[in-house]
Amino acid sequence: MEFILYIIPLLAGYLLDRILGDPSWIPHPVVGFGKLIAKGEKTLNKGNHRLLKGAVLSIGLIAAVYIVSWYFLDILKQVAGETVFLLVSTILVFLCLAGTTLIREVKAVFEAADRSLEEGRRQVSRIVGRDTQELSDHEVRTAALETLAENLSDGVIAPLFWFLLLGVPGMLAYKMVNTLDSMIGYRNERYALFGRWAARIDDVANYIPARLTALLMVIAGGKPSLIKFVAKFGNQHASPNSGYPESALAGILNCRFGGPHNYFGENVWKPYIGTNERPLTSKDVYTAIRINRTSEMLMLLITVVILYLFSFI
Repeated sequence: MEFILYIIPLLAGYLLDRILGDPSWIPHPVVGFGKLIAKGEKTLNKGNHRLLKGAVLSIGLIAAVYIVSWYFLDILKQVAGETVFLLVSTILVFLCLAGTTLIREVKAVFEAADRSLEEGRRQVSRIVGRDTQELSDHEVRTAALETLAENLSDGVIAPLFWFLLLGVPGMLAYKMVNTLDSMIGYRNERYALFGRWAARIDDVANYIPARLTALLMVIAGGKPSLIKFVAKFGNQHASPNSGYPESALAGILNCRFGGPHNYFGENVWKPYIGTNERPLTSKDVYTAIRINRTSEMLMLLITVVILYLFSFI
């Protein structure tokens, strides 16, 4: 019976993400997480001991999300019954997955770029943090595909990985980790100390999922020889994790990612991933989407099989 209580929310939540993406009319827990982080940062990120304060905020919020959601779901199952428990768990799984919306956005970038460079720049600005006003057509398309590869890990594979380990509370705790990193995990003057723990926790939480994502992509692409390519370029990225899914996609598409980027006045050089600087076309985005979707299905299958096997223990 426990197997059913895990599998139904997992499969139903994934299916909802495939159909709906991230509808704006549904309240999202990440919005609430963001408000908690912003309030904590405003209160604590001043004066002395900012490193310690940032650690307390990060660890405290992650632990709170896990503990509160665990007790909430446990009490819900006992008081409201298994049907309500399954419904709420399904909604939470759905909200923790973020595969479909970005796929739609990346596809829209290529469609916009096919119409005009300016449209492509405007569209890609919706999904990347860099300055897009001076990007070339090739850079617009490259930025979109890099983001798609990273999001496969952060938005789907990592949440499923933490679901496998810690259930729905684990997924929610991971989303808090991810939100903390995206809000305060920067190496600038304001967050260098306060956000250091948030950034490091995110690195640890994504260490296995990022490499697992790359492996799944290589399998989905049917090119096992690319494992050597990923091993060569995966650790070239400034992030200890993002380079692995990016290198897998670059190898599959036989293209090159990385290079100079402008982050609103600051030039950042990212090491090249791959060697073939060829023009990217709409055919590439469809290949990338197919790889993403196949990788998601492989991870979903792995999760179901492992949970089924553990149901006998």
